[in-house]
Amino acid sequence: MSFNLQPTLKGNLLELRPLSPEDFNSLFNVASDHLIWEQHPANNRHKKNVFEKFFQDAISSGGAVVAIDSKSKNIIGSSRYHSYDPNKSEVEIGWTFLARSHWGGVYNKEMKRLMLEYAFNYVNSVIFVVGVENIRSQRAVLKIGGKRVGIGKDDGGNKSFIYQILKSDYINNM
Repeated sequence: MSFNLQPTLKGNLLELRPLSPEDFNSLFNVASDHLIWEQHPANNRHKKNVFEKFFQDAISSGGAVVAIDSKSKNIIGSSRYHSYDPNKSEVEIGWTFLARSHWGGVYNKEMKRLMLEYAFNYVNSVIFVVGVENIRSQRAVLKIGGKRVGIGKDDGGNKSFIYQILKSDYINNM
């Protein structure tokens, strides 16, 4: 069994499926809300030309999924698996954003639960790299059981906190 970095996963509130080029307009409609990005190091990602690069990087990554609200069938955000390392038994989950209409925890919690449960079929550790100014995302990672294990830099060179969830801890806390 190999780790498919773009699975289709279904929960009660959300469906996650592989990101496709046809999703650009729907996803940009969500991402164009500047308040989503206000604490993010790339706080100008609401601009179309900036988001276009983000979207192309997501497509090229081979690990991006879109989040679809199960009730409305609308795209409400996205996330990615990244840096899968079978030797370290580790993968990163990141680049997650949701429409503000779906903030408050339950949608993010289900998205991360689906992604974590799937990932733990293949790895023993999942990491999250969160900008030091992104308090909202730091709180969200802590709520799902993340533990801060270090400081590093994200792919853009910005100072970030590194959080980790171990499979053994996740299983014991379910």
